[in-house]
Amino acid sequence: MKNILVLVHDDEGQEARLQVGLDLVRGLGGHLTCVDVVAVPLFVGDYMGAGGDALLLADEQQRESRNAIALKSRLVQEDVPHDWRDATGDPASCVRAAAKLADLIVVNRRLDGGWYPDMTGIAGDLVLKSRKPVMAVPETAKRLDVSGHAVVAWDGSDSAEAALRAAVPLLALAASVTVVQIDDGSVSVPATEAAEYLARHDIRAEVQIEAGNRRTVADILATVLRSRDAAYLVMGGFDHARWVESLFGGVTATMLKGCPVPVLLAH
Repeated sequence: MKNILVLVHDDEGQEARLQVGLDLVRGLGGHLTCVDVVAVPLFVGDYMGAGGDALLLADEQQRESRNAIALKSRLVQEDVPHDWRDATGDPASCVRAAAKLADLIVVNRRLDGGWYPDMTGIAGDLVLKSRKPVMAVPETAKRLDVSGHAVVAWDGSDSAEAALRAAVPLLALAASVTVVQIDDGSVSVPATEAAEYLARHDIRAEVQIEAGNRRTVADILATVLRSRDAAYLVMGGFDHARWVESLFGGVTATMLKGCPVPVLLAH
């Protein structure tokens, strides 16, 4: 996990994305790729038909140009290996196109202070279509403590396995790791096997079995994250069809809306 890609765009979540990206690069001894996307929201109405789309694009280009100048100057001061790529279009598509050789993509889980860009949609698109692990961070994140406590949500699914494998280089830096399993009788591969897998990578993990007791998985995970003062969460993404999760409130959709810490997702 050396090639860290971060979405650059002048919005409320940019600082959190960038800081987490920098912490990852420093912790992993990696390289940061910044993908600066000029994106214009799609509106329907007379304004767009009257040439409003061109005006919006020009405004967005000017704003991102100013944003790029400031961030490029900052990155020189940050003294991390990095490169910069410019793109125009849909943010998820632009990031996917730039992420062919990325090991991890950093975006937001949701922008609590605004509706655009739709970071929840972007994160979901990247998890499902890029086939890369995605670190989705709250817009309020100040940093990522790579040496802090890590929590792994385990349900024995293919997605959980993918997330665990992808997270190994990061988990190796953690001071401690907890693998959490919800004991509802549906887990075919127990959390003890996940812990044994990590042990073979010289990562010692504690297994924590939680009873459902009519609590939702998201509520249980939130409680564990708080009690462990976790730095981040690792979990599989979209074990069910994404539209099913959107309609009925799956775990991935819920955590993308409100996970209090950065969450590493893989599918």
